[in-house]
Amino acid sequence: MKKNPIFLIVILSSLLIPNSAQAKPAQNPVLWADVPDVAVIRVGDTYYMSSTTMHMSPGLPIMKSKNLINWNLVGYAYDRLVDNDAMNLENGRNCYGQGSWASSLRYHNGVCYVSTFSSTSGRTHIYTTPDIESGEWKEISFSPSLHDHSLFFDDDGRVYMIYGVGDLRLVELEPDLTGIKPGGFHDVVIRNASAVAGGVVGLPAEGSQMLKVNGKYYVMNITWPRNDMRTQIIHRADRIAGPYEGRAILHDQGIAQGCLIDTPEGDWYAFLFQDNGAVGRSPWLVPIKWEDGWPVLGVDGKAPRTLNLDVNEEGLGNIAASDEFDRRPGQPLPPAWQWNHNPDNSGWSIGERNGYLRLTTRRIDKEFVDARNTLTQRTFGPVSSAATKLEVAGMKDGDYAGLAVLQKKYGFVGVKMEGQSKSIVMISAQSDKPEVIESVLLDQQTLYLKIDCDFRNRTDKAFFYYSLDGIKWTKIGSVLQMSYTLPHFMGYRFGLFNFATKSAGGFIDFDYYHIDDAITSAE
Repeated sequence: MKKNPIFLIVILSSLLIPNSAQAKPAQNPVLWADVPDVAVIRVGDTYYMSSTTMHMSPGLPIMKSKNLINWNLVGYAYDRLVDNDAMNLENGRNCYGQGSWASSLRYHNGVCYVSTFSSTSGRTHIYTTPDIESGEWKEISFSPSLHDHSLFFDDDGRVYMIYGVGDLRLVELEPDLTGIKPGGFHDVVIRNASAVAGGVVGLPAEGSQMLKVNGKYYVMNITWPRNDMRTQIIHRADRIAGPYEGRAILHDQGIAQGCLIDTPEGDWYAFLFQDNGAVGRSPWLVPIKWEDGWPVLGVDGKAPRTLNLDVNEEGLGNIAASDEFDRRPGQPLPPAWQWNHNPDNSGWSIGERNGYLRLTTRRIDKEFVDARNTLTQRTFGPVSSAATKLEVAGMKDGDYAGLAVLQKKYGFVGVKMEGQSKSIVMISAQSDKPEVIESVLLDQQTLYLKIDCDFRNRTDKAFFYYSLDGIKWTKIGSVLQMSYTLPHFMGYRFGLFNFATKSAGGFIDFDYYHIDDAITSAE
């Protein structure tokens, strides 16, 4: 039987459908997944958030919430950041850990603006739309790439970006945002911004987010004193060009980098993130009280695990979602999906075979992280599981296909074809190079695969399974000790893949992708 309706009902109930039970206090992290570098705005009674997904395409996700706790993806600002060798995984190039970084989100005179910057393109990118939920985004870009900038529209009609590392610079833009304004203001306005955190500077202040409250200008930044933890700092001034005075406002559990946001009722919060092990950087919501014109974060200087906000929903909404691949050709993928780098659109389809995702190899690759058209979704905590059914009759000699957890130290369970023979394999790159840990002969054309991830207490372990009938699961290979690495700079992602090592043209059909927020694994 192709579909499993009982399984889908369980998944939808646990991840997507509001819980009719009594409301309960919200918990931090508000999203136990990789949603870093958050920028949040409020338009009326609705909140919108942008985040970083770097080398993924489409990119620059836009999310929506009514309560700052439950978020849903509404789309992406761009389909492709840029077409070059690094973003296309061509000619030995890649942009792991690069692509586009920390964004700025604004709503001004009925138009939404989201901006980012990229060492991969060498440019600053600004995307605009009159309808943040369903409108088309139009791009403006210019050089240079302004690091960790914050776009800011001042009351006098002038437009600025504050950017930089350590010494923070304010630059005036052309009114139409097409570039830096010749002869406009451009100077350091906060020198050695990290100094207010004390100690010896490790990571200089970056991640600027600027806002104006009661006539004062505020600039939020992250810094990381040496042998200490990520720390949130803020500077304020009566004039946009300064002088600024600053202080550290949160030094707790490494929770830092983000923005301030108010509610329609007049309450204030800081939306920040925390390094959360292999699952990635997860958002925290921290309550604020204002004292003498300064935001005072947390409870007794600490970010609370439990928030004084009741919610009656659970899970990640559509940020992670099962997929039956049963849509018509030409319909877009659900927003939970992102490709690892730019896809080759000639190498994938939905509807070429009704009800299946088909991945067809278009070139030869050395290993998994070199391959195009790996389709990914976030892993999530405290535990998460992904399962798929694949049909392998279209594979060619030298092909690998299956289900992976993607990071530099990746692991996957899948099928390897060698000559006319197919084997189920578990491959681990925990040692920084791929190794076949276990191989089992496969003598049928249908296979079920599953990976369980345990992120509780930063255990960060992945377990790999296969099944010949979709009922009885057999563990294969070794437990992968997942590790968040800077070369990829991203939490682990589940990925569906097919790549060739000898000749192109082989294909694989995926019947479904199912996620669960429960696992059965134990070492």
